[in-house]
Order: sequence, then C-alpha cells, then structure tokens
Amino acid sequence: MITIIIKSFNRPYYLDRCLRSIYTCVKGNFEIKILDDGTPKKYLEVIKSKFPNAKIITSSQYQDKIKAIEENITKGDKIDGFTIPTDLWYNEVKSSSDYVLVTEDDVWFSDPINIDEVVNEMKSFSIPLLKLGWLGNYSDDKNLIIDKLSDDLNQAQPQKLFTSNKFIMDMFMYNKYKFFTVLYKLGLVDNKTKRKYWSLNSILMGLYQKEYWLAIWADAKGKVDEKQQLRNAAAWYNDNKKAVFARTNQEVLKTTFKSSATGSYHEFEKNIFDVNRMNFILNEAWLNNKFDAMQNYPKDFSDDYIKSFLDKENHPDAQYEEWYKWAEKFRAQYRNLGAKVDH
Repeated sequence: MITIIIKSFNRPYYLDRCLRSIYTCVKGNFEIKILDDGTPKKYLEVIKSKFPNAKIITSSQYQDKIKAIEENITKGDKIDGFTIPTDLWYNEVKSSSDYVLVTEDDVWFSDPINIDEVVNEMKSFSIPLLKLGWLGNYSDDKNLIIDKLSDDLNQAQPQKLFTSNKFIMDMFMYNKYKFFTVLYKLGLVDNKTKRKYWSLNSILMGLYQKEYWLAIWADAKGKVDEKQQLRNAAAWYNDNKKAVFARTNQEVLKTTFKSSATGSYHEFEKNIFDVNRMNFILNEAWLNNKFDAMQNYPKDFSDDYIKSFLDKENHPDAQYEEWYKWAEKFRAQYRNLGAKVDH
C-alpha cells in the first residue's frame, strides 16, 4: 500500500481534477489522504460524494481558515496564507506507508503510472526520492549524472555537490558567520550554486521514501522554509552517499500557473487582481456543475475557459485582463528558471 497525500486549500475545482487524474492514471495498491486547511464544507461534501474512498483530514486551524475565507469574500479582509499546518503534514506522513507521494490540489497526473512497480524499483535501487514531474526543466541537467536505470526510471544524481553535517550546511544555506560569502569570494560557489540542491528535493511532485521526507521536514514548525529543507536534505545525503536520486523517464505530473491558493505567495506590484475572488467564482461555478474540472486535460484549463467565467461574473477585483497580467508574471518567474510553462 502506497499513500498519496494531497495538501488542499479552497480550490475544489483543482482538487477534483487532481483526484480524477489519480483514479484515471494510477495503477496499483494505494490510499489517498486529503489534508485540508480550509476548503468550505459545502465544497468538501461534494468531494466526499465524488470520491468516497479518499480520506479527508482537516487541520487544527480549519474553522479559522473557512471563517477567514468567508470574511474575505464578504468584507474584503485578507487571508493569511502563511500559517501552514506542517504539523498535520508531518504526522500524517509519519503514520503513512513506507513510500509516500506528497503533492497538492493543483497538481494532476497527465500520464499512466503503475505505482507498485515504481516503488519496487525504488527499493531495488535505494532511491529516497523519485521525481514524477520537473516542469519540463532540463536546464540543470549539466549538474547531474543522467543514467538509465530501467525502462521507467532514469538516475538523476547530483555531482560535485558540497554536503556536510547539519551545522555546516546551516551556515552554508543561511550564510551564518559569512560562510557562504567567504566561499563566494574564493570562487568556490556562485549565485546559482544553491539551485543545485533542488536535485535532492521536490515540493509538489516527489515520490519519497518516508523517512527521507520526514528528515527534510523535521523542524518545519509551521513554515515552508526552502533553505531549511535543502539544508536537511544535504545533511541527510552527506550521511547516505549510496542513495540514488532519480526521476521517471517522462513526466507524469503537471501543475498550474493560473491560480494560487491565496495571494500571499504571488502578490505582484501594480496588480489589482484578487486571486481569492477568482477562486470563489470558479469554486461556485464548479459547485453548480458549470465548471468542468477536466476541461483541456491533460493540459491546464485554457485561458479562454477561465475568461468565460470571469467575464460572466464581471467582478471589479477579478477582471480577465488583470488576471492575465497576474498569470503572466507568475509564469515568468518559472520560465526564467528554465521551466516549460503552458500558456
């Protein structure tokens, strides 16, 4: 039994797509846990009716979050998107199977995969992390050893990667005592060095050996701190040099660049678009069976499809033109990193 964990917050139209893609594409013996941090009950009830075998677990702050969503819609109050239920994530991973896929509601399978066969290969090759998606970004392959492991998997092993114990890696990632600065002046690192450590981690699209995921998230304490995660990953790898990092031969997971759970992480200067209002519009359309969660699948929803709902609602805080500007800035961040982003 493999556990698929989906972190969810107030986008049932994407959660629906995520779940339907799992039942369409994934073969093998698996269970699904939805860890929800604030999707209003009327939406979760529909998800329950559509996917009765998926277990829904709500966070300790669930009631506060749904109240915040209501006050955002009725009064315009901001939603705090930075209060993260990492304790729930950690405890549920800890109580799950030895191998876990930890993803989010706006990620979906685009191609078939037999998860039992893949996990057996992970065991055989001592793989702590198998990436199922990487946004079409091959720009960092020059820092990896790419070798075929099987018909389904490729090794994607970091090379020339500095690792040490957690204390040293803490100085390295956070530049404590000017440690990174000294290395920079010596010409041993540059501005792209820390990006190489993402070969050891995957926020949205990683199938993990459970103990490795727990090591990465061991001291999260309510925050998603990428430097902390990379520090922990590097320290773990330093102690487990025989570990093999890998990815599937082709990507089987996709994600969106057309929405976010809240505006907290994707606020852009001189943009008057409210992503929370957009989500409310699409949530309500989905609730009333007017929004097709699989439109344009396996690609993301088309811009014209989103436009049709925003234009119909014609809310001043969710105009299509402003949404498009916002989405382009969102997409540009990832294009600049080498990702292939569907328009």
